[in-house]
Amino acid sequence: GGDHSITYPILQALAEKHGPVGLVHVDAHTDTGDTALGEKIYHGTPFRRCVEEGLLDCSRVVQIGVRGSSYDPDPYEYSRDQGFRVVPAEECWRKSLVPLMAEVREQMGNKPLYISFDIDGLDPAYAPGTGTPEIAGLMPAQGLEIIRGCKGLNVVGCDLVEVAPMYDASGNTALLGANLLFEMLCVLPGVKTV
Repeated sequence: GGDHSITYPILQALAEKHGPVGLVHVDAHTDTGDTALGEKIYHGTPFRRCVEEGLLDCSRVVQIGVRGSSYDPDPYEYSRDQGFRVVPAEECWRKSLVPLMAEVREQMGNKPLYISFDIDGLDPAYAPGTGTPEIAGLMPAQGLEIIRGCKGLNVVGCDLVEVAPMYDASGNTALLGANLLFEMLCVLPGVKTV
C-alpha cells in the first residue's frame, strides 16, 4: 500500500543502520524525477532523493520492468548515469527471469539489499488497480521469479506500493499484491520455507 514516496523514509532509516543499500526495484517507471508541480517529494522522485542523500549503493541498484511514456527523450539516462542497471520491460518479454536474477544475485553479493515492488511493474491486464498503469509489463510469474531470485541474499527490507483497489472492481490487483508481499516475507533472512 501507499505510493512510492514511502520508500524514501524507509531507506533513510535503513541507511542509518546499514549504510548505503542495494536495491531491486520492480516498476514501470524509474521514479528518479526531480520535481512534479514544484514538489521534490512525490511518488515519481524517491530514488533521486535517495541518490542525493547517499542512501543507495548505486553499483547494486537494478530497475526491472521499466517502460511507458516519458517527458524525456531518454527516460533511463539519470538511472544509468548513477550506475544503476536498467532492465526495460521489452528485455523481459516472453522469457523466464531466472537467468537475469542469477546475474542480479552476483551483483548484490552478501551486502544489505532492499526490494521495492511497484505493482505497476506488472502488466495492467493482471494488475489494473494502480494510479499509473503502463501496457506491456511483466507477468505475475516473472514477479515471482524476481522475488524468489532474492532468496538467500541479505534482504533487510521490502515494500509493495501503488495498489489502488478502487480502480479494480475484480479485486485481482489487491490479491496479487498480497501474494507478492507474502513471497517477499518468505525471502527474508532466517525465514524457513519448504
